[in-house]
Parts: sequence; C-alpha cells; structure tokens
Amino acid sequence: MIRTADQPRMATSRRVRRTLAAFVVAALLTAGCTLPAFAPRTEVEGAAAPTGSAPSWRPCPEVADELVGRGAPNVRYECARIAVPRDWGTGGGASTGPGAGQTFEIALLRARSTKQRDRVGSLVINPGGPGGSGVDTAVYLSFGPQFGGLPASITERFDIVGFDPRGVSRSSPVKCISDADLDASFGFDPDPASQSAFDGFVGLSQRIGRGCGDRYGDQLPLYGTEQAARDMDAVRAAVGDDKLTYLGYSYGTLLGATYAQLYPQRVRALVLDGAVDPQQRLVEGSESQARGFERAFTNFTRWCAANAGRCPIAPDARAAVTSAIDKAKVSPVRGADGREATAGWVFYAVISSLYTESGWQELAQAIDKLAEGDPKDVFRLADAYAGREDDGHYSNLFDANLAINCADETEKPSREQIRQLQSEWRGKYPLFGPALAVGMLSCVEWPGGRDPYPTGKANGAPPIVVVGTTGDPATPYEQTPRLASMLGVGRVLTWEGEGHTAYPQTSCITNAVDAYLLDLTVPPEGKRCPAR
Repeated sequence: MIRTADQPRMATSRRVRRTLAAFVVAALLTAGCTLPAFAPRTEVEGAAAPTGSAPSWRPCPEVADELVGRGAPNVRYECARIAVPRDWGTGGGASTGPGAGQTFEIALLRARSTKQRDRVGSLVINPGGPGGSGVDTAVYLSFGPQFGGLPASITERFDIVGFDPRGVSRSSPVKCISDADLDASFGFDPDPASQSAFDGFVGLSQRIGRGCGDRYGDQLPLYGTEQAARDMDAVRAAVGDDKLTYLGYSYGTLLGATYAQLYPQRVRALVLDGAVDPQQRLVEGSESQARGFERAFTNFTRWCAANAGRCPIAPDARAAVTSAIDKAKVSPVRGADGREATAGWVFYAVISSLYTESGWQELAQAIDKLAEGDPKDVFRLADAYAGREDDGHYSNLFDANLAINCADETEKPSREQIRQLQSEWRGKYPLFGPALAVGMLSCVEWPGGRDPYPTGKANGAPPIVVVGTTGDPATPYEQTPRLASMLGVGRVLTWEGEGHTAYPQTSCITNAVDAYLLDLTVPPEGKRCPAR
C-alpha cells in the first residue's frame, strides 16, 4: 500500500489546520501565531493509571495551544494516561509471551464543552492512519463546524475523547526509522523500472526493517490492531462508560470493527467512516487503493478541464502531472534550501492533494509552479502527508504505521510477484499502480511475527453505521458494503462526494450521523446523501 494504509484523518486534520490557521492568525495577529505543518507533541504528563482503575485527569490547555495557538471557545481540555498490558493474551487473558508483565502507556485527552447539557457520555475518536494521533484530532474536532470540527449538537452532549493508540505519538511511541531513511523512502522513484532501481528499494526496505527489528525484537507483533482494540476497552472503562460510543475514520474503522467483534455487548454506537474491508489481504488491498486513487485522480482531471480559470495546468492535467514526475526522475528541481523535488516527492504531493476536493486546486498550482522552477508548494503538500517538519525531522507516524500494518498482515508475496504486479498494474492504473505494488515491499521485508485481527460477525452488537464516500481514493467505496456485511449488523450510509471520509461534511451526512450518535436512530437502508 502507499506508505500508509489510508492516511485517513491526517488529510482532514490538515484541512482543519489550514482553516484554523486562518482563524488563529486573524484572531491573534499581534502575537504572530501561525500553525506549523506539524505541531510539536506536548507530552500528556502524569502517572499512568493501572488498567481498570480510574485515571487522574489534569487540565492540559497547552496541548491546544501548541497545536492551534489557542483552545476552542467554551471548551476545557483534560489529559490522563492509563497503563495497559503489552500483551493482552488470548481472549484478553494473561500472557506468558514477549512483553508479559510489561505495560504500554496510553495517552488520553478529553475535550468538554462548558455548555454541556444532558450528557450522553464520551465519544471516543480515532483518526486512522494507522499512526494518526487521536489526542490531536480531539482538539481539532472541538473547534466546531465553522472550522471543520464537530457540530454543537454533539460537543454539547458528549465529552470528545481522543487517545493515541499504542505505539503512536504520545503512547509509548515506536521510533526506529531515521529521518534520512524516511527522506530516501519518500523521495524514491515511485515506479523503479530498472532491476537495479527496484533492488535499491528492496535494500532500503530491508535496512528499515532491520533497524526496527533490532530495536523492538519479538515485541513488534504487539503493536497490531487486535491489541489496540483491547486497549480501547480500557479507554472505555477509564472514561466511565458502560458501553462504547465511537467515531473511527479510515483505519479507525478497522479498529472499531475489531472492537465490535471482541466486545459486541459493550457497544452503544459505532460510526465507521471511510471503511476498510478487514477481509482483504495485502495484494487485494493494495490494488483496491491503486484503483481508488486512479479514480480520484481522473475526477480531479475532469474538474480541471471544466474549471480552467482555477486550474493552471488545464486542459490536460494528467499529462501535466505525468510530465512533472517524468522530468523529476532525470532533472529534479532544486529548492532554495538545496533539497531536490524528486519523482517521489512530486508523487506524494499528488497523493496528499487527493484526500480532499479542496486540495485539487492546490495540486494544480503546485505542479504549475514546479514547471516554473519553484518546488515549494510540492514540498509543502508532500511534507504535510509525510509528517515532515521544516527542519527535516519526522513525527513517528510512519514508524507506527509500518509497525501496526505489518503486525496485522499475514500475506507476504515474493519480490518476484511484486515485480510482476508492478508491471501489470502499470497498465491498469498507470499513475498509482506501480507505487502501490512496490510499496508492499515495506511489509514483505518487515521482521518479526504477525498477529492478525479477527474477520467475522459482531454477533450481539447493535446496528453499526458504516459510512462510505463514492469518490474516496484511500478506502474506495466498494469496501463500505463489504465491511457492513462482514459485521452482520452494519448499516451503510453513502455520501456521493469526493475525498476521504464524509462526516461532518454536509448537512445530510451530519444529520444522519448525529441522530444515530444521540438517539441511536439508525439511517434508513440504502440512504444516500448528495455531494452538495
């Protein structure tokens, strides 16, 4: 798959950050506040409460201050930590394997409106990735719909609780890939055609895998999804809810689906937005993404042709983007700081822009400026996707992403199979197919054992709302009914829009999801919401 399984709410968080940045700059202009591409991670301090005991919550307005420059109006932020077993064992019982007797610390943030009334409980959030920070996302979503956040009907009835899953950001983070290797990985030719170039990517993947294996050894499988889903039940208990109310985006739908299978009787309401099909394996999932991104890119090119005044690379946007990548393979444009916009960086700027329809114009402008010798916007888009800061340092998003994805994955196609798929998918999905095929090497060369998640019915769970977007590139819409069907209690809600994930983008989607979260009113069978 493309570096991340889906890069779910990172794109949405990026949109929220851009909107909030304008707001913060306007409101706090004299202080010179702006939002960095990736804000620093404030540690959630304090001793971790043991599993099953009540955590000690403390005020933490500094998290919002560092992420956004200020907190949302009428919102209090509190943080806590809980300790969970590194290995929950079979069925959640005691384990004697790697990590037995040891714990991970899980960081929590609770955003509570000062206008809260008739409280329902806590709405637990996961933004996807895997590797996205739920703590950060809870802050972003607390700012309300005018800034891309949750509606007041939700924030005034629920505590919004974000948690960083094990290995992610503030929760015993995995960090084992150097900034130099991440630069090399993102900058690598997305379609290494020659055997020597392909072997070069194999070698890079092996080096990354060895580094992580040397650091974490036989505990690498402990970062998998089933373990994290069991942590979620500890989060539910920590916030004092008898049953879980949950909003999961993209990879977060897989986490929620796994929870529903493990603890069906403890589900109150789950919204799974940007559905991942848990039953698809590595090759099938990678091809699904290749198809989804190709479809989204085609939609972008059609928009470009119909909106030439806003798209400087019209009328043939596909040719312009393809040409930019091809030129970058032989003579990459050098930025003011000496960094080269190689084919990989241009490719990831394209990927980044397809997560939201609002990113289409940014992509067109970035490619146009690149042709004029200015790669700044290409780097801005790609760096936002990669989690690369201005100083060249990376968050642990992709360390965690690999650790989680590869712990989950049991399928390991051979290098020869991947090489063949690279050729086949180049014909079927010319811009994205080769990269999705070659990207599978990251898990193929990953060390350690595997810990696959369950893929069955959520017998005994109440109806679960599964939301899909017809133009979604990262979790293509076809996966939505498959997840709903697998669970057996899924109810599909469709948004006929573009980009990755749907809630709360339109009133139709928002009203349907709010009614379910607040009153457990399940959307009618087959409900579809128009793009606008």
